[in-house]
Amino acid sequence: MNKQTEKLRLIYLPFLIIAISTIGGYTFLNWLIICELQLFSIKEVIINFVIPFILPWIPILIWLRPRIRLLNLETKRDSNLPFLYQFIAGLAIAVPTIIAQEYLTTATGKLTELENISQIDKHEATKYYTLKDCYIDKEHFSFEDKFEVYGKHNEDLSMQIYVVCPILKNKKLSENILRKGSGNSYPAINAVDKQIQNASLTRDTVKAWLGIVYKDRISNRLSSGEKDKLFKSFAQNSQYEFNNASLSQFVYLKRQGNSDDLDEYKKAIELSPLVSFNNTVLIPFNEPFELRNGNKLAWIFGAFGIGAFIWLLMILIPKFHEKQLADFKIGKTTKNTDLTDTLSLLVPQKNFFITPIIIHINILVFIVMVFAGLGFVSFQGSDLIKWGANFKPLTTNGEWWRLLTNTFLHGGIMHLVANMYALLFVGIFLEPRIGKTKFAWIYLICGIVASVTSLWWHNATVSVGASGAIFGLYGLFLALMLTEAYPKEFSKALLLSILVFVGFNLVLGLTGGIDNAAHIGGLLSGFVIGLFISPQLKEDADQFVTEEENKEK
Repeated sequence: MNKQTEKLRLIYLPFLIIAISTIGGYTFLNWLIICELQLFSIKEVIINFVIPFILPWIPILIWLRPRIRLLNLETKRDSNLPFLYQFIAGLAIAVPTIIAQEYLTTATGKLTELENISQIDKHEATKYYTLKDCYIDKEHFSFEDKFEVYGKHNEDLSMQIYVVCPILKNKKLSENILRKGSGNSYPAINAVDKQIQNASLTRDTVKAWLGIVYKDRISNRLSSGEKDKLFKSFAQNSQYEFNNASLSQFVYLKRQGNSDDLDEYKKAIELSPLVSFNNTVLIPFNEPFELRNGNKLAWIFGAFGIGAFIWLLMILIPKFHEKQLADFKIGKTTKNTDLTDTLSLLVPQKNFFITPIIIHINILVFIVMVFAGLGFVSFQGSDLIKWGANFKPLTTNGEWWRLLTNTFLHGGIMHLVANMYALLFVGIFLEPRIGKTKFAWIYLICGIVASVTSLWWHNATVSVGASGAIFGLYGLFLALMLTEAYPKEFSKALLLSILVFVGFNLVLGLTGGIDNAAHIGGLLSGFVIGLFISPQLKEDADQFVTEEENKEK
């Protein structure tokens, strides 16, 4: 058997089996559990993106990774080629899996034909609807603004306006519909007060709402005045588009699924003066119902074909690592501890106990917030405040516990990952040196000082994140290195990288979207603490060396 054929059998065929099983298996389970049986209601972004992106890495690391190591990929110039092969294999599986879930979202679901919106409660809830007769009440619309920061360095600001309009059986209901509060608050109701009191309408007259969203994106590095000017222009353009839109002219309606968009629509409904206990939001589409899937099905096979072909070329180019191939054939495998060693850093150990626990707490809080339906990529400021963010009007009004709770909250997945990576890096070197008790107390103290500094600097900023406490640890680390509490060789190797890390993040904070006050407060508090404890650490280290020398004698 020639080498190329052997590569196909030992490496490429297992890749195809893993890919087909992952794409087909997950898509089937999604259809059965979520779409058909509806056993759970999970955010669409988690079902359609997060899980499909993460899932392929499990079989790749367990089954495909040892086979990739059969290729001679270790070179003097680049020792990361094995990881590159794993990464490309993961993408080749993840991308078509994600597209398959998007296809499943539009392809599944029944289309229900209704004479008017009042019949929606008489049928089983379905994903799609058609309406023969309806009236979209644009007069009593409601809306909710949403702002999100995007980009690796928070350089983009997304502006969104979510609008909801009551879908009514006819225009007459728009005049008689019950409203919240007293009639004096809304001029339109004054003329029909007596008529409303005698009406036989129920409090859930609004059976469903039509949902529309307007979006735009600007630079987050603009001044507050420039942002405000651009938002006003965006709002005016959206208002003009809304006023001139013929909202009743649609082909079919789609029920808004469990997503961040639905949360915003619900907020808009809550702000509406109309009384309604129904939060059903329907999104209008003007294309033929048969075209709702677009080219997604073709893209599933196309994306998989492209990824599989690229990966095939990648494994055909390098030669086998003959020794590892021979060992593999006789069942002898080389023990690879890279993954084990990395994962072990997340397990509490004797001299590395507090850092993993802090990481676990932060990740756990984030997971709970995700499954509570608050988001994934980012969370809303209002939700973060409810969960314990540092917000001066509330913190200084007796809710001082926010000084600590905000250090375990994060604004989104990238915020969490960046902070936990920074914490892991500094914790590896710092906790074994100062001990778990001191490490825990210093982390909490620096976090609280960072929160107090943020309050002093900002009047109404929603501040979250472990970065203030982490900067405190880096300040402590700097103080210990500068006072030679660590060996000189060790300090020289890390001092420059620590200074670059701290300086880069502080400069980045000047561009906006980052609470630099908390960073500086944490950094300075940690540095001062480091200056105080450094003499004792040096004394303990000298005593330890002396005891070891005496033992040797």
